[in-house]
Amino acid sequence: MHGIDLRTPVSSQAIFERGRALAEETPPETHDRDPISPRRPGVVEFIEQSNAGRLDSLIPLRIGRMMASPFAFFRGAAGLMGADLADTPVSGLAAQLCGDAHAANFGLFGTSDGQIIMDVNDFDETVPGPWEWDLTRLSASLVLAGREGGVSEKRCRKAAEDAVKSYRRTVRKLAEVPFMTSWNALPDTSVIEKVKADALLDDFEKAAAKARRNTSAKIVARRTTEFEDDDGGRRLRFSENPPIRTHLDEASAEAVIDGLESYVATLPASHRGLLARYTVADVAFRVVGTGSVGRRAYIALLHGNDDEALVLQLKEACPSALAPFVDHHAADHEGRRVVEGQQLVQAETDILLGWTTIGDRPFIVRQFRNMKGDIDPTALSGGHLDDYGRLAGALLARAHTRSIDPRLLAGYFAGDSYMDEAVGRFAVRYADRTEADHEQLVTAVRNGRLPAEAED
Repeated sequence: MHGIDLRTPVSSQAIFERGRALAEETPPETHDRDPISPRRPGVVEFIEQSNAGRLDSLIPLRIGRMMASPFAFFRGAAGLMGADLADTPVSGLAAQLCGDAHAANFGLFGTSDGQIIMDVNDFDETVPGPWEWDLTRLSASLVLAGREGGVSEKRCRKAAEDAVKSYRRTVRKLAEVPFMTSWNALPDTSVIEKVKADALLDDFEKAAAKARRNTSAKIVARRTTEFEDDDGGRRLRFSENPPIRTHLDEASAEAVIDGLESYVATLPASHRGLLARYTVADVAFRVVGTGSVGRRAYIALLHGNDDEALVLQLKEACPSALAPFVDHHAADHEGRRVVEGQQLVQAETDILLGWTTIGDRPFIVRQFRNMKGDIDPTALSGGHLDDYGRLAGALLARAHTRSIDPRLLAGYFAGDSYMDEAVGRFAVRYADRTEADHEQLVTAVRNGRLPAEAED
């Protein structure tokens, strides 16, 4: 029965009042707090702990990427912020979290019918947890991104505050519309207009135009070479670009193909027959991300109808960095955790999103760069960063209200006039803390305590 009661009527006002009562217990202004927790490990200790299970040869590259800037460090340190947030006051409402909702984890991608939408787009750390954690991480990241881009401190803080304000306003709007309307709304360019982020329209259109060109065919054109197989036929394979893209030995490649064949069973029945029409032409190892560097990730080139090509990515799924800090049972399969979390949070997910096991390691499988794009928050001017904060706050609110009744959250925000400023102040202090953490990392590398490798 799954604990669902479809018999007892409950008024919207009653649900709203339950949220209001939670605000009395944990007032929104309590989010203005100390940015660090006694539970947090030292920076070097955190890096060493988070390197566990990664490929040793790629650890210096990971650290090198995190050294690039305080924002880059922040992107690879979701677990460190999780420790800092673990003992902070929360409302008691749990959402399916992105888990790493920083400003660069909102991107563009294509829907099944070719529309370009924008949404949260990274779910390695997704778990059920306090909605406040995603929102405070987003706000702190806007300050860091703005500082990297040379935006004034006043504008950085305003972007952080406006992300919270937009989150609150979007929740209230979603609480007032039919459930099906709020659930099925796609985050296309209309969202930009609704949150009064019109200055971003040009940025969105430029990113969307680039995303439309970001297809498997483009990857094949730029990242593959043709060769003659044993039967004299012409075939394609990925070109090498060490250490970012390298080929596997035969046994490893066969294991990846085995994983792809078993992954098909995790797709909806309506999509399994689609994958059965393709054949694998090549498999390669590919380095990904900032926080993900050192995890195992592969790309597979599949041949379809005549010259059609499809590129899939297989990415190792590890326990969420937030798992130690939430009331969360260990997942039976970490790939399944990521996939089901993404399907719950996103407005529309990749039709080929699924999971598998390679050897004894869990993986997620998805299309690689299927009309994907982004707006770089570190390249935005002050006014555009503010607009970006409002857009990201609205997208995060829509994502959270797929797992929290928006009427509850709307009740929590009723009469609130303090939360925007409270989270804004916290975001600035946490950005300061992150800059100090980043400096500790740089010092540890200079002193030889940690290895680092710069990219060419």
